[in-house]
This record gives sequence, structure tokens and C-alpha cells, in this order.
Amino acid sequence: MSERRRNALKTTLQLESQLLWVMGLVVGLSGFYLLMKYSHSRLFFCDTYIIMPAILALISGAFLLTNGFLGSWLSFRDSVFFQGLFVYLLVVIFCLQSSASVLAYFHSIKLDSDLTSLSGVFQNYTGNSQDPNSQAVDATQEELQCCGVHDYRDWLETSWFNRTGGLRVPHSCCNSTFSSCTGTVDKPWQLNTQGCQVKLEMALQFTLSFIIWLSPVVLLVEFVVFLTAGQLMRYQHFMGYHKLEKN
Repeated sequence: MSERRRNALKTTLQLESQLLWVMGLVVGLSGFYLLMKYSHSRLFFCDTYIIMPAILALISGAFLLTNGFLGSWLSFRDSVFFQGLFVYLLVVIFCLQSSASVLAYFHSIKLDSDLTSLSGVFQNYTGNSQDPNSQAVDATQEELQCCGVHDYRDWLETSWFNRTGGLRVPHSCCNSTFSSCTGTVDKPWQLNTQGCQVKLEMALQFTLSFIIWLSPVVLLVEFVVFLTAGQLMRYQHFMGYHKLEKN
């Protein structure tokens, strides 16, 4: 291989390594965002398996960043060992990203069953700021601008509503555009209209879909990087074996 061809491949590897950094940041942030969404709403989920795509995406992002730095280093130095490690990490990332995509798709089609605990948490609402259930409900209704599981009428069947005299829903149900809202049910236009289950599913579905569709992009970038690394390794000078002479 001519020196010009070799330098061109190294320059290409440098550019592709920078692309690996970008992909690593995007993949890692998508996993982090899903993990944060789960941590804020973990009481609503019947199990913790939905965090698996997030964890795998975080690990995959870390490996992508590591390989990006390693690829940049290889574009200036020659090392058979680190070239082999670079290719090996590409295979590991392929496995991690594929697994994250499959698990994200699996949970995206079963969000309804994953959120079966949502109704129970709303039923156990007490209005106490020290109660984890109440904190989760109020935080979700304020953040997602929703009210009840399906709509505000879900509150009419809760024990908390009966204890308040059947007059009002939690203040976190109020639409932020109405500063005078107190949560009274005789003014339903001042309340958020959508239920929290739909809003929560939409937020989670967006993140899961992002992880799913991000995987083919990452795998395509990996394939191109793999070809470049393979071309460099193909013409790498390996130390041959020599017969030892007896003294």
C-alpha cells in the first residue's frame, strides 16, 4: 500500500472516530433520558425491566466514546494490539446496540401492561407531601400537564376525593393558564383535559422509538468504520517468526 493511500485511510479513520464520539453522546443521552423518565415515574411500573434498554444504551454510548478516542489515537500511531482492540470493541458495540434496540421495541409494544400500576398509585393518593405516591402523582400531573389516569373524572372514584367532600381534584390538575384554579370539579375547563397514562406513554414511546431507529444509524456507521480499520489492518506489517539459532 502506498504511503499516500495509508495516510488517506488514517485521515478517514480520524473523521469517522469523531463521528463515533457524536453517536456515543446521542446514544448515551437517549439512555440517560429514558432512565430519568423511569426514575421519576418508577411507582407507575409493574416491573423494572423497562430500564434495560436505557442501561444498554448508556453502556453502548460509553463504548462508542471510548472507541472514538481509540480510533483517533490509531490515526496517528501504529499498533497491532490496539487495532485489534478497536475492531473487537466495534463488535461489542454492535451486540449492545442491537440488544438495546430489540428490548426497546419489546417494551414499546407492551407499555399498557408495563403501566398497570398507574391506577393503583392514583387510588392511594393522600395529598400528603411526604407520601411517595402523592409526590409521584403531583409531579407527573404538573410535568405532563395531565389529570387522572384517563381524565379528571377518574378522581371522582378515589377515596381522597370523598375525603375532601367531593368538591375538588388535586391542585396539580389545574391548567397553568388559569391562575385562579383551585381544582374544583364545577369548573372542569380550568383542569388539564388529557389523562396521565396517554401522556406518559407518549413520552416513553418517543424515547423508545428514538433508541430503536438510532440503532440502524449506529450500525451503519460502525460498518463503515470497520471497513476502514480492516483496510489499515490488512496492510499492517506483522513481525514474522524466526528460527532461533543455537549458540
